[in-house]
Amino acid sequence: MDPAQESPENPFGMDTDCQNCTDLCDARTNVVHGYGDAGAEFLFVGGRPGPGADRTGIPFTGDEAGRRLQRILGELGFSNSSPDAERPELDNAYLTYLTRCRHPDRGPTDEEITTCDPYLTADLRMINPEIIVPVGTTALRGVAVEHTTRDPETLDAAESHATTIRGRGFELVPMRALDEQTDAETEAFIEHLAESVLGRDYRQTKGRSGAHD
Repeated sequence: MDPAQESPENPFGMDTDCQNCTDLCDARTNVVHGYGDAGAEFLFVGGRPGPGADRTGIPFTGDEAGRRLQRILGELGFSNSSPDAERPELDNAYLTYLTRCRHPDRGPTDEEITTCDPYLTADLRMINPEIIVPVGTTALRGVAVEHTTRDPETLDAAESHATTIRGRGFELVPMRALDEQTDAETEAFIEHLAESVLGRDYRQTKGRSGAHD
């Protein structure tokens, strides 16, 4: 973690009592802002908090889907903690969401994604990662709107899982939704990121604002 960083939890001091989406204020337990290494080169972004993250307040923790991602982070050398840790010790990885509140009965609406976008935009500007890992189709399409030349509606995380998409200044490495992944798909993602991304000079893509996907 960046040695100048005081805490991995919500390091940019975003509003933890956000009232922007009326339908979510009473439904959520926590507003789940970003967590991890503020100097990270890898940013993992989901569509919305899972039930575990809603309880703990920490992205991708507290439930089986979160444990799967934490195992992936450990395998790739981004985490020094148990997959069960509710406040994992992360290095070179930052975890966040398109939308910061969970409704237990439905996914985020387009309006909620738009309303929450300034939080994600702030995360991206502050961290300026080299690689973005959208977790699930909602996250992939949400990130693609601003950061690729692709039509977001044509993108599907299951189809793009464990591949690389060239974007504007970033590379995207999509991941299938954690609760839909098989163990074989998890291993395929780890192998792709380890060999095709970590195994080369991915930094050459940074700042290439005119890059094609």
